[in-house]
Amino acid sequence: MSQKNIIIAQSGGPTVAINASLAGVISAALENDNYGTIYGSVYGILGIFNDNLINLSDKVNEIPDFIQTLKTSPSMYLGSCRHKLPEYEDDDAPYAFIFNQFKKYNIGAFFYIGGNDSMDTVLKLSHYGRQIDSDIRIIGIPKTIDNDLCITDHTPGYGSAAKYIASSMLEIAHDTFIYSVPSITIVEIMGRDAGWLTASAALARNEYNTAPHLMYFPEVPFSKEQFINDIKHQLSLRNNVIVAVSEGIRNEDGQYISASAAVNDQFGHLQLSGTGKCLEYIIKEALNIKVRSIELNVLQRCAAHSSSLTDINESFELGRKAIQYSEEGLTKCMLILKRTSDSPYNVEIDKVDIDQIANNAKSIPRNWINEAGNDITDELYNYMLPLITGEPDILYKNGLPVYLPVSHLDKLD
Repeated sequence: MSQKNIIIAQSGGPTVAINASLAGVISAALENDNYGTIYGSVYGILGIFNDNLINLSDKVNEIPDFIQTLKTSPSMYLGSCRHKLPEYEDDDAPYAFIFNQFKKYNIGAFFYIGGNDSMDTVLKLSHYGRQIDSDIRIIGIPKTIDNDLCITDHTPGYGSAAKYIASSMLEIAHDTFIYSVPSITIVEIMGRDAGWLTASAALARNEYNTAPHLMYFPEVPFSKEQFINDIKHQLSLRNNVIVAVSEGIRNEDGQYISASAAVNDQFGHLQLSGTGKCLEYIIKEALNIKVRSIELNVLQRCAAHSSSLTDINESFELGRKAIQYSEEGLTKCMLILKRTSDSPYNVEIDKVDIDQIANNAKSIPRNWINEAGNDITDELYNYMLPLITGEPDILYKNGLPVYLPVSHLDKLD
């Protein structure tokens, strides 16, 4: 094809590894004679609507070590959004505008890096593009700490978040075990509909640490009575009990434990908080024992100082592979990771039609959670362990990590 330009955007929640995928796309595009200017859409798809694009080709030349620093910088260099496109059959005006923008900037390929809701955007743009016989390649590159995208073995961002959670859990154990006074510590971890992040707390276990001693997931109905009995049993074994719990646990009727304080986002997802506090109050009332709850909240999303080299490298290679696939004429797809070996750990990069990904979610298989529903099996532990291995080289200055500046985002319009 004649030389075209490309646009890259990022969407959804931040991760440690999403910039690594952006760096991968940029590095491969710079090596490809078929692509000219590399544009970044600021604040996701909204940058295209608002004509707010960054010339990333220029950034590479202006900022020393731009790609390498971008690769190990957390969060989203281009900014994000949570914008839901309408169905084009109901309102095609936004789509017509986007594709006119593509024409204006001579775009040959559009890459959207994001999670489930971002893949909904890829799906809709792909279908509209096909409807108007557009030859623009539209490709999704996965990311989400939630690890809930279907088909792919795991998602970029999950390994680093899992590493942070496991490290934090081990440190919480060290903090807790120094006291002889019986206590309960409840650690609330992100996960509205899937417990992958909570499961990663088990990676903190080692030859001397058995925490977390109990774990609760959205995949298994939560019983208040069983929870109290589980705590009582653990207190018969040890002074200090540490519990890992997903924010999205539900009772037997399918209601979120913390739903009374929840609100919906524009995609209709409940924004949950307070699950740890709910369990704290349950234990205080039932057992009259020292109990506290800790909410990791956003800390688990962008802890680049505790990132996984495996996660960063895989994310970077996914970005590079996206350029290869676009050059081959592929569109309407998302890249995936296929695990080919557990020992030694190895994955291959493939692609799948976006129709199989968007608006679907992957939960922990029930047989990877123990029968009682309060712990994981060895299969899940062995699945997670390779994803947190290795530490990337991060430059430090004045005692703090050096990340790529994002001053272009922190300003008033």
